[in-house]
Amino acid sequence: MYKHHFDKVKAAARFLSRIKAEEVTDILESLSKALRLSAQIILEANKKDLARMDVSDPKYDRLKLTEKRIDVIAGDVANVAKLPCPVGEVMESKKMDNGLLLEKKRVALGVVGVIYEARPNVTIDVFALCLRSGNACVLKGGRDAEYSNRVLVQIIYEVLIKHGANPEIVQLLPVERAATEALMNAVGYVDVLIPRGSQGLINAVRENAKLPVIETGAGIVHTYIDGSANVEMAQKVVYNAKTRRVSVCNALDCIVIHHHRLIDLPTLVKDMANEHVEIFADESAYEVLKGRYPEGLLNKASEQDFGIEFLAYKLSIKTVANVDEAFDHIYAYSSRHSEAIIANDELVIQRFLNEVDAAAVYVNASTAFTDGAQFGLGAEIGISTQKLHARGPMGLRELTSYKWIIQGKGHTRPA
Repeated sequence: MYKHHFDKVKAAARFLSRIKAEEVTDILESLSKALRLSAQIILEANKKDLARMDVSDPKYDRLKLTEKRIDVIAGDVANVAKLPCPVGEVMESKKMDNGLLLEKKRVALGVVGVIYEARPNVTIDVFALCLRSGNACVLKGGRDAEYSNRVLVQIIYEVLIKHGANPEIVQLLPVERAATEALMNAVGYVDVLIPRGSQGLINAVRENAKLPVIETGAGIVHTYIDGSANVEMAQKVVYNAKTRRVSVCNALDCIVIHHHRLIDLPTLVKDMANEHVEIFADESAYEVLKGRYPEGLLNKASEQDFGIEFLAYKLSIKTVANVDEAFDHIYAYSSRHSEAIIANDELVIQRFLNEVDAAAVYVNASTAFTDGAQFGLGAEIGISTQKLHARGPMGLRELTSYKWIIQGKGHTRPA
C-alpha cells in the first residue's frame, strides 16, 4: 500500500548525488523565507491540531506553534543553509607500499526514515538537515500533528519545485498505524530509521523495526548539587533547567542534593513555586521544605517518582550522603541523555565527568543546552542516547557514513 512512497524516495535519492552545494543553499534560504511568509497559514493548520488535544497533555506544548516558534524554526533552516555539506570530506588518506591510494570519504546515509509524535518542528528540521547532508527522507508524523505536518511539507514541495529540484526526495506518510509498520519494514528502501518521541514509541520501533535504528531516547535528567556548590549558581541553573520549557527532553527531572546542602534547599527551589512546580521530595528533603514550600505543591516521594521523564511542572528530589551515593542514584535512573553537576571541588567534578555515562555531561550549566542549534549544528534530527554511530545531538555529520575509495594502476593481488 505504501510501496509507491518508498519507490519514489529511493529513486529521488539518486538526484541528491548530483545537486550542487550552492543549489542546496538557495533551496534552504528560500524555505526559511517561505516559512516566515506562510506563518499565518501554518498557525491556522496548527490550531486544528491543537483543538483535538487536551491542554493538560504534556505533548500540547510540543505541538503548539507560535509566530515566535515559526521564526525560530525558519532561523534554524537559515543556519543549516550556511553550514558546509560534510559529504565528500576525506576522513583518511594513505598510500600503501604497493602504490594503491586509499581514501576514506564521507557519504550520505541515503534514505532516512523518521517516526515522530506531536512535533511539527521535526518535519522542517529533518528535511533541512537531510537535504544539506545529501539524504532523502521519509517522514511519519503522528495524528496529533497531521494538519501542521501537511502544510509544512506542502511548503517544502513548493520551494523544491520552484528551484527545479525533485520534490519526491521528501515523503510524508499517512497518519495511520499501518504506515508506521510499513516504514519499519521498508528493507531495501530506507537505510536508517530514527524514532523521536516518548519512550513507548522508541521501544516499539526498536523492538519491531527490521531496519537499523538510531535511538533518540527519552530524557530522564538529573542535576547533582554537591557539597561544594555555589548556592546562587545552583538556584539559577536548576530553575532554568526545570522551567525554561518543561515539555522537552533536556528538562530537569530530579535534583540530587548532598545532605550538607539541605539547609539551602528552600533557596534552591523558591522560584519554582512561582511556576507551580510540584515537588516529590524524599523524607529528608520533605522535612526541610515542609512549611517553606507551598503545601499544595509538596509531596513525599515514593520509589515511582524517580526515573521518570515528567515533561511537566514536576520535579523529584533525592538526598545523598556523599558523591558515591549521587553517582549510584544517577546510574540507577538515568536514561543517559543529559546529566549535570553543580560544584567547585575539582576532584568531584572530574569524577563526575569520568564516571557519569550520558550523551551530554554538564559542569555548572543548565541541561537546557542539549540541543543541536545550541551546539552549533544548525538544528538536530534527534538526540541519540546510544553509543553506536552517533551520540548526543545529531547534526549533519551524524547523517553520514563513509566509503573506501581505492585507486590503482592495474594493481592485482598476489596469490
